[in-house]
Amino acid sequence: MFSPYYARARRKGQGDPENHCALNVALYGKPRRWAMTERGASRMMRDAQRFTIGPSRMTWDGNILTIDIRERCSPLPFPLHGVVRLCAQTLYNAPVPLDANGKHYWQAVAPHARVSVEMEAPGLRWDGAAYHDMNWGEEPLERGFRHWTWARATTSRGTEVLYDVERRDGSHFSFGRCFSAGQVSDRPMPEALPLPRGLWGMSRFVNSETPPKLISTLEDAPFYTRNHVGITLDGKPCEAYHESLSLERFTHPLVQLMLPFRMPRFGGATAPS
Repeated sequence: MFSPYYARARRKGQGDPENHCALNVALYGKPRRWAMTERGASRMMRDAQRFTIGPSRMTWDGNILTIDIRERCSPLPFPLHGVVRLCAQTLYNAPVPLDANGKHYWQAVAPHARVSVEMEAPGLRWDGAAYHDMNWGEEPLERGFRHWTWARATTSRGTEVLYDVERRDGSHFSFGRCFSAGQVSDRPMPEALPLPRGLWGMSRFVNSETPPKLISTLEDAPFYTRNHVGITLDGKPCEAYHESLSLERFTHPLVQLMLPFRMPRFGGATAPS
């Protein structure tokens, strides 16, 4: 959805999503690695159990999502190889429309899961708690929205998600969800409070009952930030992962020119069968 090549193709009336696929892998800590190489339709294969993009693939057996990563970083070409296995404890089917026309949806698939990570390059291993959700839609994000924020926290109630979007028509939509023991419930939305601006000057807000604390910034781009934050929910402090996205900035011509340096488009070998 952030592909500059897809945006260019749409302007020419050639925007086939299957011709613009990428596996985004972000490894934080030390060493830090990041890869998001786009590949065309001839390097992509998919069915109900498998999604192959170039040399990487994801497979689903009904309970475990296995991600076989065979990528190369950009702009520095470090190899990024390994296997991630996400085991869903409970699957949820409660999609939420994000716009008034039903063109954009969000759904938490496995909001509480377990994950094991075995990286070959760089050589790292760990396991722990995991989270899996998805977004989908019938039009580019920038046609439906100006800005949105999202946050996820694990509390004594379960996995809690906070969404706050500004639509393209200027209206706002916010909602909170709590996922626990196979049940989905609404939760009150705290006030949107500011975090310090990012390196690129982008404003960012997170919903919290008390002033939030920025623990660390994981991604800081001209139009997007991902953060580890301390917030308060139901009167109790907790830690959350938070994203802030500006579609106004994303569509700026200068940002579109910068994106290929982090998101190259590469032919590579034909997708394996």
